[in-house]
Amino acid sequence: MKRQHDFVIVGGGFTGLSAAYDLSRKGFSVVVLEADSGVGGLASAFQVKGERLDKFYHHWFTNDEAVMKLVTELDLLDQVEIHPTRTGVYYANNFFRLSTPMDLLNFRPLSFFNRIRLGLLAVRARRIKNWQPLEALSAEEWLRDLGGESVYRVVWEPLLKGKFGAAASQISAVWFWNKLKLRGGSRGKGGEERLAYLKGGFVRLAECLQDRILSAGGEVKTDHSVQSIRPQVGEEAWSVKTNHGDFIASNVICTTALPLISKMISEWATAEYQRSLNRIQYLANLCLVLELDRSLSNTYWLNVNDPNFPFVGVIEHTNFEKASTYGGRHIVYLSKYLPHTDELYQMSKDEILEFTLPHLQRMFPEFSRDWIQDFHLWKARWAQPIVEKRYSSLIPSTQGPLKGFYVCSMAQIYPEDRGTNYAIREGRALAKQLASETELQAAHAEPAEAALG
Repeated sequence: MKRQHDFVIVGGGFTGLSAAYDLSRKGFSVVVLEADSGVGGLASAFQVKGERLDKFYHHWFTNDEAVMKLVTELDLLDQVEIHPTRTGVYYANNFFRLSTPMDLLNFRPLSFFNRIRLGLLAVRARRIKNWQPLEALSAEEWLRDLGGESVYRVVWEPLLKGKFGAAASQISAVWFWNKLKLRGGSRGKGGEERLAYLKGGFVRLAECLQDRILSAGGEVKTDHSVQSIRPQVGEEAWSVKTNHGDFIASNVICTTALPLISKMISEWATAEYQRSLNRIQYLANLCLVLELDRSLSNTYWLNVNDPNFPFVGVIEHTNFEKASTYGGRHIVYLSKYLPHTDELYQMSKDEILEFTLPHLQRMFPEFSRDWIQDFHLWKARWAQPIVEKRYSSLIPSTQGPLKGFYVCSMAQIYPEDRGTNYAIREGRALAKQLASETELQAAHAEPAEAALG
């Protein structure tokens, strides 16, 4: 007879690991099932000159409270480096620095009056406390109203279209408001943006969580792809079928993309519930990572406000973390969000590099192919939920349609956008809730059992 766990957690990203960490420390029997060969989800890593590097660029903001609290608990705080970063914009074949208020005043693509409007827009956005009225507005409508047509056309429209493509006009004002609020709260005394990075990559935090789960008696099973989740007939239990056998549990927490969950429960879920899981649309992401023998620029985060450039951002990681960490290699991420059906997403690593080179050479005329010492391509099918107007009405409840079934995924993070900090926050919040409920049920059951005895 198979052992029955208290919790099976589907997905070994930060939501699942954080929930498992807290539940296992409470003494619950927990098993995490992860389809990939390692934990971390979008925070997985690869090797560059003996050092692990994130497949997809990562940083934390200094006001990311949930992740900083967890890092402190895990005794990793001395491994976190906080640096001021240089942010810029590529517009009309020119580079502009946009790291501080003074940079904003020198932003020539806008008239002086519109530079002031842009600065005031950010201030006004950060002062908004009640986001609910923004739900009825698109980001386009809200930004045009706050900053005017010129500011929107030069600064915001290219970023929205660069990230969301054809879905740009659907994006909620709430999504953009949160971005402005978050970035505004992670600045130093001089107004410069300050960001944090964990030495050894973000996967190090995921692996540390895995170690703590194991030491508390929990289990983490990688290379375990979940095929179906079914309620056990006549029992208060769930059967979770994987490519390596079945697991039985009193409770199941699903942390993967909502459409994947829909497929796992298709045998018993109602058509209405499945529609709710499939209603939110996702963009994929592809990330081309270049190892260069020299620096591309002196900017860490370059927003590309050029509709002819295929990537929304050029992130030179080694303008944040030292190139010496990676054997002297200069690391550049080129990121693009797109539908998974897009032709570019179907291309091979070599095809995408050939496609990219002319665009890079146009942006950086001195750049030469022989600067590239190595390159890598990473793809994520479920990278970014499309946060539409009135998004809160689309989010499925954490409590599923049957007892003991829970959903806690990146698409449910709101009004914030998905990210490591919020994945940790939501995973731990659900673990706290379920631990309390389970303990309460046990306490109520004890007197009854004593009476029967």
